[in-house]
Amino acid sequence: MLDTATDALLFARAQFALTAGTHYLFVAFTLGMAPLVLLGQLSATLRGDPARMRAVRFWGGLYAVNYGMGVLSGLVMELQLGLNWSGLNDMFGYAFSAPLAVETMVAFFIESTFLGLWIFGWDRMNRWAHLGCFAVVTATAYASAYWVLVANGFLKRPVGFEMRDGVAVLVDPVALMTNPSTLLAFGHIVASTLLVGGLVTAAVSAYHLSRGHDPDGMFHRGIRRGTLVTALAVMPTPMAGGMQYALLGQAPPTSGLTLDAAEIERVEESGGGAAGALALAGEVVMTLSWLGILMVSGCLLLVWLVRRLDRWRWAHRLVIGAVVLPYAASVGGWFFRELGRQPWAVTHHLSTADAVTDMTPAMAATSFALFTCAFAVLASVTAWLLVRYARRGPEGGPLAPVPA
Repeated sequence: MLDTATDALLFARAQFALTAGTHYLFVAFTLGMAPLVLLGQLSATLRGDPARMRAVRFWGGLYAVNYGMGVLSGLVMELQLGLNWSGLNDMFGYAFSAPLAVETMVAFFIESTFLGLWIFGWDRMNRWAHLGCFAVVTATAYASAYWVLVANGFLKRPVGFEMRDGVAVLVDPVALMTNPSTLLAFGHIVASTLLVGGLVTAAVSAYHLSRGHDPDGMFHRGIRRGTLVTALAVMPTPMAGGMQYALLGQAPPTSGLTLDAAEIERVEESGGGAAGALALAGEVVMTLSWLGILMVSGCLLLVWLVRRLDRWRWAHRLVIGAVVLPYAASVGGWFFRELGRQPWAVTHHLSTADAVTDMTPAMAATSFALFTCAFAVLASVTAWLLVRYARRGPEGGPLAPVPA
């Protein structure tokens, strides 16, 4: 029978897994769509083409809806990170929280400010200045992802700090920012989110083409562009992910700085097999999803090469159904990456059991229920809004021009 501390720990871990996993679905859409919207606006600006600019409004509207809901999920996730994991913040707050502070105070606020200028600046500013606003949005979106991965990479491979009176103090910011765990993960995120953006663009375009709805040829261009991006990202994604396997099982350079070898071995032996089984399940989901993505990408690329991508209905149905695959692969990969670190919150320095806040099972269960419900509502509303606006097309999108 589980004891009180174990019950609270399980609830806290399950809560963080659900909230972080759900939040990443928003992040993947944001990072995947931003470059496509930017390139579309660049093309429209260079050509001075109003039809292409209407397409930018449509795709940018989907981006804005997802971004707004993603901000809410990120705020909720950071709140529960502070509430449920006080042990992590007490011991490693100066090192672990520093990149999160940079992400929030610099990248996020710049991104939000320029996105606001872009949304409300249609027909109110020079077209090149307007394009520049979204260029800043795209750059800072990836900067935000990088800083979050700096914090995550520190948990997996802690570097750049020293212990002073039982508290980790950052002494080498360069080592923290160039952590191999961070850089490899960032490369993987860039490729995998482009895959999400490509398949989402192709799937929405395929839906409208299957209904014979293609104003200004925007969905004809959309399915071709989405297929091309998918084909370009499909191989770099698993390659970048596979490169991270080299770090598995490696002791971090700072191993032994906090705990001796005997204590490290004791914690690892007490970790249990549940996390390993779930990590394996995540790897299976990830692998099967990638096999599906490879098959779909191959079919779409073949159809594209014979110039029938905008006409063959079976290809439309294929790409619409395939849009869930990159999301499944992303969540499966996240489970494998994070559960593979267990039983450590900070590898060889702080166990997950010591990182969790001291609370009763009832408190942990209440927190789990409240946060899970909040994220379920956010995810459901976001999915409903995205599908609703995607089905409406450019005439009914959130950034569609108001009729005179």
